[in-house]
Amino acid sequence: MPDDGDQQAAGVRALARRFDSDPRLLTAVDRLRERLPGDSRFGDPLSVTGDRPAEALARAGPHPKHPSAVHELGLGALQVWQSLSEAAGRGMGDETLTLLFTDLVGFSSWALEAGDSAALELLRDVGVSLEGAIEAREGRVVKRLGDGLMATFLTPQAAVEAALDTLDELGDIEVAGHHPRLRAGVHHGSPRKLGNDYFGVDVNIAARVGAQAKPDQVLVSEPACSLLDPMGLELGRARKLKAPGAPAQLRVRPVSRA
Repeated sequence: MPDDGDQQAAGVRALARRFDSDPRLLTAVDRLRERLPGDSRFGDPLSVTGDRPAEALARAGPHPKHPSAVHELGLGALQVWQSLSEAAGRGMGDETLTLLFTDLVGFSSWALEAGDSAALELLRDVGVSLEGAIEAREGRVVKRLGDGLMATFLTPQAAVEAALDTLDELGDIEVAGHHPRLRAGVHHGSPRKLGNDYFGVDVNIAARVGAQAKPDQVLVSEPACSLLDPMGLELGRARKLKAPGAPAQLRVRPVSRA
């Protein structure tokens, strides 16, 4: 039979669990987290996919089956830590960023005929050129999207130069008689960072700009164009971007080497 000490310990644990899950305390903790700097919902799957210490700890820590004030307070501390590290980091927090979206025109149709081996060889060759150009311009690949990718840069100049450098190199790539044709879209704004990814209106706009580019073309939104040094570049005629989900008055320009 359990002794008095065991019974007392069990009673303390039960009391602690009731206190920890008290709705009033949970509400107070939620309100506190809303007032703290950073993402008040830090701890959900989208926000902890990165490799920084706060995100890794949030993933590795215990995850109670029931609402827990103690758990939420712990996430609140990590929320503040993440916010401080983002404010000190490059291209994070409230900083503006340039977004680059690319894809290979006609790749899927060609890959159906060429087969997996040739398709993989082409993707590897293009990846070496594209990701090398991004790294050389101090950009960062956010994610790969099949035959394309999304990358971030500190400036539109770096993003445009990286895309143009890649176009210059792709002319030397040939696989099974096929020459890859890249299109790229560049936009500058303030995307929302969650984990290792970015979300928000500016990300959607950048994707739409990329989708409207022609083969072998770098299409740049007006906000990004306004920050370019035109020396050595040729800015084409501005036109409205007619794409679902894009601002009605947004204008874009093709940019090439002068």
